[in-house]
Amino acid sequence: MSNLVILGAQWGDEGKGKIVDLLSEDADVVVRYQGGHNAGHTVKVGDVQTILHLIPSGILHPGKMCIIGQGVVVDPKALLDEIAYLEEKGIQVAGQLLVSERANLIMPYHRAIDKSNESHRGEKKIGTTGRGIGPCYADKMSRIGIRLCDLLETELFAERLADNLQNFNYILSKLYNLPELKFNDIFNEYQEYGRQLQQYVADTSLYLADALAAGKNVLYEGAQGTMLDVDNGTYPYVTSSSCCVGGSLTGSGVGIRGVDNALGIMKAYTTRVGEGPFPTELLESTGEFLRKEGNEYGATTGRPRRCGWFDAVVGRYAVRTNSLTGVCITKLDVLDKLPVIKICTGYRVGDELLHEFPASLTKLRKVEPVYEEMPGWQCSTVGTQSEADLPAAARTYLARLEELLQCPITIVSTGPKRDQTYIKTKMI
Repeated sequence: MSNLVILGAQWGDEGKGKIVDLLSEDADVVVRYQGGHNAGHTVKVGDVQTILHLIPSGILHPGKMCIIGQGVVVDPKALLDEIAYLEEKGIQVAGQLLVSERANLIMPYHRAIDKSNESHRGEKKIGTTGRGIGPCYADKMSRIGIRLCDLLETELFAERLADNLQNFNYILSKLYNLPELKFNDIFNEYQEYGRQLQQYVADTSLYLADALAAGKNVLYEGAQGTMLDVDNGTYPYVTSSSCCVGGSLTGSGVGIRGVDNALGIMKAYTTRVGEGPFPTELLESTGEFLRKEGNEYGATTGRPRRCGWFDAVVGRYAVRTNSLTGVCITKLDVLDKLPVIKICTGYRVGDELLHEFPASLTKLRKVEPVYEEMPGWQCSTVGTQSEADLPAAARTYLARLEELLQCPITIVSTGPKRDQTYIKTKMI
């Protein structure tokens, strides 16, 4: 038995979906443990591309059980739409998907509040997707959230909905000058969602406990990335959930014995979507080159991603905060045409040299990256199947990353397809 957490080790969008899909072959159960449909995982099998937002990438493998854990916030319409999307592609979902009865539901007032909050922030906006994720997590922590199991109890759902609408309609009308939401409209809409989703709802924590006791391999799939983690990331420019290894436990309902290894996914360069600090961001032609070559546009929003050189300060921070036992480098091929490649090894703030990622926004706004230059290889690495087949300069680059990260690189991805990858060390 070997159980593995796969998580983003930068600002998300590192290519986790492909790696989860690849390693799902050796898993019996695949669990999504946090986030909502603000995340997008793109998987390309052959020439067929599939974009997933809530359902684990393991769904593309027949016979694998996929679980949406209690740490995920679920928009029921988005989930039903995704199920329909997969079924239209001929992918079986019924019998392969379970959703935690403890998962909190995104409600219409969450979306309304999210969009209104963001629009009123002006230049100080966080860069949310406006899909209600943050307000739903806020309600969860305020203990007024509505869970899937609550939805399936009609009287309880009506009571919780009425209480919440009284509060949120006041905010919408008085603070944002928006029309109040109608109880009957929401109640009837969500009762229908509950009817359609009932077959998938289960005590997934118990299911996982039984699977672990039976010696099955469990793969935990994170969304977003370490630097967007609500506790460890570039706060307040973060998501609203725990993207790190700790979130895999609370978000799945398992204990520490449920995890054996943690694999951090990092691009061979760095990107982020939305607002907030980004020390290695390139605002000139090289940044545009990375965006174009890497097709750096959000799978969920379509927003162009900010691009920059690999940041080893961020990488070491992710290794430490997640106790990573391995790193996967993706999109190595995007660097193929560059004559010179840079790695950020530290930050300079005035006369101070930093080698660890600071919490202070004031410092992050002032940092100047300290770069180390390496020669590029200027030939194609697309589809390379082994380390020995890489150009010498690419091998040197990866070796330097491994040295700076103080963690072994166990997987290297050289293209978007499932087979454009080589595995140095098996982790599940």
